[in-house]
Amino acid sequence: MKKIYIVLIILSSTIFANGYNQRVLETIKQQEQNKTEFSFAVMGDNRDGNNVLEKIIYQINQDKNISFVINNGDLVPDGYEKEFDKYFKIISKSKKPFISIIGNHEIPWYDGKTNYKDIFGKTNFAFSFGNSYFIILDTSKKKISNKQFECLEKELKISQEYTNRFVLTHVPLYDPRKGKYKKGHSLKDLSQAKKLNDMFDKYNVTMLFCSHIHFYYRGIWQKTPFIITGGAGAPLKNYKNMGFYHYIKVIVNNKNVKYKVIKIKYKKANFLEETIQSIKDILDIN
Repeated sequence: MKKIYIVLIILSSTIFANGYNQRVLETIKQQEQNKTEFSFAVMGDNRDGNNVLEKIIYQINQDKNISFVINNGDLVPDGYEKEFDKYFKIISKSKKPFISIIGNHEIPWYDGKTNYKDIFGKTNFAFSFGNSYFIILDTSKKKISNKQFECLEKELKISQEYTNRFVLTHVPLYDPRKGKYKKGHSLKDLSQAKKLNDMFDKYNVTMLFCSHIHFYYRGIWQKTPFIITGGAGAPLKNYKNMGFYHYIKVIVNNKNVKYKVIKIKYKKANFLEETIQSIKDILDIN
């Protein structure tokens, strides 16, 4: 009976995503589902850095152990349709199923989330692979709705049937550059960040993956471990020598999970690009 219950959970969860991501999830489901040993890759913030993204995809293609890839948002500069066309030309080179999560740069000023939703489908969804459960939470507007909180808790309850629980969301709860639980290039409302943090603690999230800040950083918020991975191509932010291009290879061996930072050698963005991004960060634009 328990096996039937788990199958129903898988079907009900993946149906929340449709469009391109749904087709990718269907491809992932075709792989062996009872795996307790596998690897996947996580990256974020590739916009304005197509050459870096291409190098990442090439490198991942060479790794036979990686089953699928998750891009944690800021896929394109401004969310326009022509930009997504370029993005698809690049990710079409991937030999691995490639999931694309919404970030704040996927929201053009004139039509909200329309382009992303039309192409990729739902912005909040979940899926399973082997002994692990993946929950994608839309923080593109740097805040969480009450409905999102309700759906998130339902998914976290489902995730208890699995050995590992991974949550992916573009905008981090806090900005570690400002202090451990401080607001910055992060969620706008600290009370919402605390509420999320408490939920992740309660349901023993294995790892919280965030992006949005263009560097690599690993730490713990309360009891929840987190990784900020924002080095897939956007202009870098150097903080404690963590501003480098990279992606994360996650190696799952039953309940033993390892996180390997794979650096990408490529010249940094020029001074003008970094200055423009710094101004945007200060003004909290995108």
